Amino acid sequence: MSVTFGAEGAVGFITLDNPPANSYDLEVMTAFSDAVDEAIASDTRTVIVRSASEKFFCGGADVKKFLDGDVEANMAMIRVSQAAFSRMAAAPQVFIAHINGHAMGGGLEIALACDLRYASEGRYRMGTPEVTLGLLPGNGGTQRLPRLIGQARAMELLITGRAITPDEALKIGLVSELFPAEEAAAKVRERAERFGSGAALALAAIKRCVHEGTQLPLDAGLALEAEQIEQLFRSKDAAEGLTAFAEKRQPEFVGA
Repeated sequence: MSVTFGAEGAVGFITLDNPPANSYDLEVMTAFSDAVDEAIASDTRTVIVRSASEKFFCGGADVKKFLDGDVEANMAMIRVSQAAFSRMAAAPQVFIAHINGHAMGGGLEIALACDLRYASEGRYRMGTPEVTLGLLPGNGGTQRLPRLIGQARAMELLITGRAITPDEALKIGLVSELFPAEEAAAKVRERAERFGSGAALALAAIKRCVHEGTQLPLDAGLALEAEQIEQLFRSKDAAEGLTAFAEKRQPEFVGA
């Protein structure tokens, strides 16, 4: 077992389970890619990416496999992971990373590919140490990290390969919230269920505007935003949300 998908109601779970460090190679990343596709095809509204290990979220790519493989074999893994991460961004579900242990290199890049990141308190570290191997983060790290925490902070982490604590990750905006370890799983699920009961169309539109729009010139991004909100104005969910607000009650969204 390396990566599995399961669902409980509207919440899906992609579980990394490849002891001892949840490191991945092409086979494991292909399993992750398959799990992403299962999640997208499911009836879930949110998907939590989590680890079965108490020490590692994911230790990143298996360096020994890099040594054993040639350039094309190594690039095959990169292509599979980049494609899976792109599908996560385009999916209607909100993908949430629950970081509960070391998230290094490609492991951190899995978390960066999620829409939101929550973390458990602990003595573990997060970082992009690829530069110390004469490489760069090739699964989106050089692109997603600066967009998330800003170019200056990201450049310092990328160039030095320095690992940071969960507290620093919270301070710089790498994670959204930090929970006591014994409460974290329940808290993350609580957040996921809250999103799952929300306006699915609006969440999907927000994801598209952020992931696609920020790659466009401002005028084109604003045009995409206008297109998306016009579609939402025509939806039953928007009518319900506005009516519920006026009537001072909780809305009942139907995803249409």
